[in-house]
Amino acid sequence: MNATGQSAVFGRRKEPHTVIIARGNEIRHFTIRPWLAAFIGSALAAIAIGYLLATSYLVLRDDLIGATTARQARMQQAYEDRISALRAQVDRITSRQLLDQQLMETKVSELLARQTQLSQRHGRLGPLLERAENDVGTVPAEDPAAAKPDKRAEVTGSINVPAQNYAVASLSADLGTADTRPFSLWSTRTDPLPSDSAADRADRLFVSINQSLKSIENDQLSRISTLADNAYKSADAIQQALQAAGLPVDGDFGKNESDVGGPLIPLDSSMIFDSKVKELDEALDTLDQLKKEARRLPLANPAPGHSVTSPFGVRTDPILGTAALHSGMDFRAPIGMAARVTAPGVVTKAGWNGGYGRMVEIDHGNGFATRYGHLSEIDVTVGEKVDAGAIIGKTGSSGRSTGPHLHYEVRHNGEAIDPLRFLTVGRKVAQYL
Repeated sequence: MNATGQSAVFGRRKEPHTVIIARGNEIRHFTIRPWLAAFIGSALAAIAIGYLLATSYLVLRDDLIGATTARQARMQQAYEDRISALRAQVDRITSRQLLDQQLMETKVSELLARQTQLSQRHGRLGPLLERAENDVGTVPAEDPAAAKPDKRAEVTGSINVPAQNYAVASLSADLGTADTRPFSLWSTRTDPLPSDSAADRADRLFVSINQSLKSIENDQLSRISTLADNAYKSADAIQQALQAAGLPVDGDFGKNESDVGGPLIPLDSSMIFDSKVKELDEALDTLDQLKKEARRLPLANPAPGHSVTSPFGVRTDPILGTAALHSGMDFRAPIGMAARVTAPGVVTKAGWNGGYGRMVEIDHGNGFATRYGHLSEIDVTVGEKVDAGAIIGKTGSSGRSTGPHLHYEVRHNGEAIDPLRFLTVGRKVAQYL
């Protein structure tokens, strides 16, 4: 065995470290292995590090706890601020929706009031417009309103459209598209209120509906004004025709009162409508009065389509051949043609009357009377009331006559008047009657 502890196979071998402890006569020793030394050193290092860490933790614990608490407080404050902002945004949206709802209810109430007003006007206008259409008839061609289509369907029919239902339905559909997405308290959504809100869309819708209702109202007023103007024009035409012929008319009609005055009081729409309706009603009353007066006058042609063989005035007597006054007009007519009365009245004579032969006389009132002579047949009796156009007999050649014809006279207070004046006026006012 090698004294130096070398191995023949593996070469030189190091001897482990030996620790010798001497105490008096006692000597102790032990061998320190490398792995044991490494283990002991690692243990000591771990203990030292653990001690240092524990000491550091104990020293810095309060600071760590304070920092953690502060960070949590900052996070909580941020969350609370975010919650407050979202709540404020929700409150703004809720307030806007409430305002939108109040606005919609207000606008719908206004529309209901307007629609109710138009419906009430329709109830008043229905009979009046029916009367105006029957009395006034079509608009004269020279009137610019003649080129426009008949507005009556719009004036009287359009207001029956349930505007409030349309408004509510449209608003429901329109407001239904508003932004109703739910808000999350922890979301990061920060988009503002929609720029085109439901109130804006509803307001535009109400403006459109109000414009439609206003258009209907304007059409009503325009139609009333047009009918009133036409009624006055018709009345003027009848009056002028009667006055030009020297026939009596109501002297109070068309009298302008220029000496007037009073304070200026602005009118609202209802007062304007009432004044227009009153004006139309007065115009129709005036026109009715003139029509009644004109219809009582013998303005119709007793033998329409038949030529005049002898006019009113001085002529050569057909039998004697001398100058004589012809008190009426002779219309060529075959024997047996129906003789019709030219205005309503009462039969005062019906029978043979000298040179007239078979004659019928009709009293039309106000001193006017008409005579129908040389009839071959009389179909009425004295005292009988007849209407304009009624058949009073048949034409012939009875009495002082040279051939079949109809002798027609117009008399006022017993005096014979040229019937041509009445026939001319009748042709002028026929379109108004």
